[in-house]
This record gives sequence, C-alpha cells and structure tokens, in this order.
Amino acid sequence: MTDYYPITTMPILNCPHKENEWIEPDDIDRPIVTFGLVMDITKLELDAHYHRKGQILLVQRGVLSCEMDGSLWIVPPRRAVWIPGATLHAIKATGMIEGYCAFIDPDIDACLPSRSCVISVTPLLRELLIRAAHLPAFYKEGGAESRLLTVLLDEFSAAESDNLHLSMPEDLRLRRIVDRIMESPGERRTLKFWAKEVAMSTRSLERLTIKETGMSFGRWRQQLAIMLAVKQLAGGSSIQQVASELGYESVPSFVSMFRKMLGNSPGRYMTAHRTDPALQPQNGTTTVLPRMT
Repeated sequence: MTDYYPITTMPILNCPHKENEWIEPDDIDRPIVTFGLVMDITKLELDAHYHRKGQILLVQRGVLSCEMDGSLWIVPPRRAVWIPGATLHAIKATGMIEGYCAFIDPDIDACLPSRSCVISVTPLLRELLIRAAHLPAFYKEGGAESRLLTVLLDEFSAAESDNLHLSMPEDLRLRRIVDRIMESPGERRTLKFWAKEVAMSTRSLERLTIKETGMSFGRWRQQLAIMLAVKQLAGGSSIQQVASELGYESVPSFVSMFRKMLGNSPGRYMTAHRTDPALQPQNGTTTVLPRMT
C-alpha cells in the first residue's frame, strides 16, 4: 500500500474463486452485496464515482469525509453514510480505517432513505454489517443468509439520521473561499476580508452565502469547524491541538462552541463514538475480511 492511494472506483472484494479479487459491486448478481475492509494508510481518495446500487458505509474506526448532493458529509466512528444509487460521490480518508459496506439494489422493496444521510448505528446494525461482510459474494438466495440481510435492511430503515453535513456552494467565488478556509481553518478571516478577496460587498457575500447554503456566512463557517473538529479528534488529535488548529484563542471557547453545536463536550462526544480495537494490521497494509466458503 502506497502512502497516497487514489482510485476512481470504489472496490468491492469478491472471493468466490480466489482471494483478493476486486470487482464492481454492480456486477455481482445479488440484491445485496457486502464487504469489510481494514486499511492503514496515509491518505485515501476515491474520486467522484457512482454505483447503480445504493450504499451503506459503516465507519467502525477512523473517519471519512464524503462530498455528494451538493454537501460535505463527515462520517466519524460508529456512524454510517447512506449513498443512494446513481449518486455521484467522492470519499476521502486518512489514517487507520475499518469499515463495512452493503450495496443494495434499488429494485428491492425496502423503506430506504431517498436522500443521502449519515445515520447513528445501533449495536445490532453494526453486528449485522460485520456478519454480512463474511458472507460469500454469491450467497444462496432464499436461505438463512438472505434472511440475515433482510433483518439488516429492517434495522437500517429504522436508524436515526445525524446532522454531520454541510451544504457546499456551487458559485465559483464561494468555492474559492471554501477551499481556502478548508486548507487553513485556523486563519479566522472576517466576512469583510473574504468579500474583498472575491470583489464583492459584505452584504452581497452574505446574501449569496445564504442563497447557496441556507446559512449565514458565520453559521456556515462554524458548522464547518465542528465537522473538521470531529474529523481531527477521530484522527487522534487532542482537544488542545484541534482548538489551536481551528484558530480558537482558548480551549474553553472551543469546547463551548462544540457543546452548543453537538450537545456534548468534545471528550464525551468522542468517547461515546470510540470503538474497541479489533483487527490491527501492520503499517502500510490492507486487511480484507475473509468470506466464508
């Protein structure tokens, strides 16, 4: 595994004939296709792509960011992102990643969300996804394995959605601002500064931000700070480090903002979403969970 790992299609492991054979999930003739993967990487980027099948992606360890439907989504540990079929999406991740995924045929008669969302994963849904990741790619339909996947769909349909997403503007001027803020979130420039950078008045920039994102400029930037904070905390950064990197003058002011936005302190929030170590691959390796034969 190289330090930088760019690929243009989301891989799916299929082991009916030989190990480590990767194929596109839409090519597997089953209503639900599952897999599990553990990766220890410096950087993972999946360029914009889509599948016919919808996708549940559980992050058991690590943190992902996903851009789709005009929004940026952060997926911390013990959360899952739902990506409806034919939805163009791009994914980024760093560090240690353990994840479980289920691709669901859109023709299945199930109460699946019509829009992208991040959901809170119940212990039962987590265990079902992990168990399903060990099923044969071409499992026998109509038997115990199919019934297990039906329960998985029922549990997923009942899951509660989370709010770790942020509307991303389409206007090129705003995207320039967004890109610069995300590159250097600690540089807390004023609205006046950014308006001057894109040759607009402060009122015009504020109105455009509300039109494009549904939020004021200050609220949008605060929501972005929360998402970046969750991402950095899940990656192992301390609260002090995150507060400093996001440009807060003190840890208490950062903690106060975090609690106001997510209803809990950073420490308690991350403790509630931390997982116990499971599979521990060596640095620079990828571990594919074995399927039963």
